[in-house]
Amino acid sequence: MGGARGVGVGGVGTLVVIVVVWLLGGDPSQVLRLLTGGGSVPSLSTEGGVPAADDETGQFLSAVLAMTEDTWSEIFAASGSRYPVPQLVLFSGAVQTACGYGSATSGPFYCPPDTSLYLDTDFFRELARMGGPGDFAQAYVIGHEVGHHVQNVTGVLSRVREMQGRASETEGNRLQVLVELQADCYAGVWAHHANQRQQVLEPGDVEEGLAAASAIGDDTLQRSAGHSVTPESFTHGTSEERSAWLARGLETGDVSACDTFGGLLGVAALPR
Repeated sequence: MGGARGVGVGGVGTLVVIVVVWLLGGDPSQVLRLLTGGGSVPSLSTEGGVPAADDETGQFLSAVLAMTEDTWSEIFAASGSRYPVPQLVLFSGAVQTACGYGSATSGPFYCPPDTSLYLDTDFFRELARMGGPGDFAQAYVIGHEVGHHVQNVTGVLSRVREMQGRASETEGNRLQVLVELQADCYAGVWAHHANQRQQVLEPGDVEEGLAAASAIGDDTLQRSAGHSVTPESFTHGTSEERSAWLARGLETGDVSACDTFGGLLGVAALPR
């Protein structure tokens, strides 16, 4: 497979226009051409034969990712640090990453060594089928994976891996749940700040995001697969927990409100 490039898109003002046009059924690429003086349109590279990255889905996801960049850059700057931008790779079926071979069956994921978000676009169809349809539901997924990038930058992921190495399987799973719930909260923090600046959330958007978080709770997924619910095997949290932490981030917009670990890790919310 060829190498994957990251996303390169403009600032939040442009992005809000793109998202609005996309939601209204327009062509975001035409807007980009107008706003960039007729130059080339930024594109999103893909792997595994997915549709061209300049299609509507690619443009929308590019816009969402760049909006997260604007928000987290501001949050990091307020703490006196710089936000390193992650990359987004769309793929179909399978993809080679710095974390090894990734497949669509694992769902969207973040790879710390190459600081990239990987997404099989078929996931959104499955998410809608499970009860999490809508544009903000898709944006929530990106926001969650970006939350893992923030955790990587702040040292949360490395600290958790260290603790998991000394923990039992059940304890290790619980630590992973706390990682995922914090990423849910961070997705809410991003949406809170983006909405404060540009009022990007419309009636029903929050409900879409909460429905998406609920649809991918461990208990819901186990029931949907016809299995009994086994809390000790959870790695992402219950539907109720995931919705609650996303809602907390949305309501507060405060990174410090996302400490799912209760101070257990001994790392700062953001680097100083």
